[in-house]
Amino acid sequence: MEESHFLSQIFSSNGITKEELKIILPKYKKVTVSKNDYLLNQGTVEKKYWFVESGFIRSYIIDTEGNDITFNLYASGDVVIDYPSFFFLLQTRENIQALTDCVCWEIDFASFQELFNSISNYREQQRGLLVGSYFALKEHSISLIADQAKERYLKLLKSKPHIVQNVSLKHIATFLGITDTSLSRIRKEIANE
Repeated sequence: MEESHFLSQIFSSNGITKEELKIILPKYKKVTVSKNDYLLNQGTVEKKYWFVESGFIRSYIIDTEGNDITFNLYASGDVVIDYPSFFFLLQTRENIQALTDCVCWEIDFASFQELFNSISNYREQQRGLLVGSYFALKEHSISLIADQAKERYLKLLKSKPHIVQNVSLKHIATFLGITDTSLSRIRKEIANE
């Protein structure tokens, strides 16, 4: 496979060799997802996961009052996965939806297992993704409790400006645990500083 392949850039930055890439890359399938289409629906079991090459995706849940709450936001280079569903074959509680037209690279569970068990560099890269995902989730959960709304927005703006520039205020607001009215007020306040 050519070095300009999107996944080649991701995997080679994690110590995976060119020989290993020749085994890994064919296991991934390029898929296009149209805006508003679902990669995963609540109540189903995830059998694949995706690397986002382009576009924006969100995962969301429906709370006890029927509100649509954005749980996570994904962009280029991110892994879109519901780990408990993928690894433990549990029904997901999340919906994963494309916010724009997207290009993703998907791998199914059997191919993932084959690579994970046969290529140690791939295994370590995947473990790193899992740990990174856990830390990001924990940090976000703590931030929702311990940080002021403005602080949470500024952190998101600093760490993922592309998300802030391309995802609707409504989805960003629920991800930050605030209303879109509050988010508009915070943005206006920051603009006037």
